[in-house]
Amino acid sequence: MSSVIAVTGASGRIGGRVARRLADRGVKTRLLGRDPARLPELPGAVKAAPAPYGDGEAMRRALDGAGTLFLVSAHESPDRIQEHRTAIDAALAAGVGRIVYVSFLGAAPQATFTFARDHWHTERYIEAKGVPHTFLRDSWYLAGFAAMTGEDGVIRGPAGYGRVAAVAHEDIADVAAAVLLGEGDHDGATYDVTGEEALTLAEAAAELSRATGRTITYVPETRAEAYASRARYGAEHWEVTGWVTSYEAIAAGEMSTAADTVRRLTGHAPMTLRQYLTAHPRSYAHLD
Repeated sequence: MSSVIAVTGASGRIGGRVARRLADRGVKTRLLGRDPARLPELPGAVKAAPAPYGDGEAMRRALDGAGTLFLVSAHESPDRIQEHRTAIDAALAAGVGRIVYVSFLGAAPQATFTFARDHWHTERYIEAKGVPHTFLRDSWYLAGFAAMTGEDGVIRGPAGYGRVAAVAHEDIADVAAAVLLGEGDHDGATYDVTGEEALTLAEAAAELSRATGRTITYVPETRAEAYASRARYGAEHWEVTGWVTSYEAIAAGEMSTAADTVRRLTGHAPMTLRQYLTAHPRSYAHLD
């Protein structure tokens, strides 16, 4: 099998970090992204021509000669499962012999978080193909706490007082690099990639208050209130449902898992929210 690792989403916050970690280890990579101009310049990296996941022939050409595919999930859409299937089929047609897929914590056919269902179906499709694989089920991102906070300093959502063990993009990339460089050591494994502290949104608001120097609060919503407060964005119903159910998954206890995967596979502890906010002040610049 070719030693070249293809990295999708290589201009993004996960794929880009993974590509850099592989380059630092002298690994030959094939970088895929929607806009090749945004792909990083890295030693040993070749930039592929644009290849949307749903374009099987373009994906096959982009992946030709790669041995391993690091597959970052596509942007949410009603067709995401089919896009993933097309990309997977193209990878296998191109001779890819191993897939490492970025999934989501609690992926299941009836997961509360509707977008997590897409990941379950994608996992099953990869398994059915019989290709060696590893699934990385990421939790919420630590960056999400600030991103979901309005300029009024309020986090709103139907999360109740459930907990979420969010994780930093940096830690996800470290785990992914360890798996990709571990060759067959991780074949068939499914890893929950989380932080080690499970916070309520009220506790996250308190950390944001400390970082920003202003009062940040969490206001629990009902489902009806959540849909109403998001109506101003003009998004389609399926997308708003994804947003709302992401909070409901917290309330249901489906996001509280605090796994030791980061520490076990990388040798270091995952970042806490406080550490993340200290390292990334731009993440809450809209709250200053």
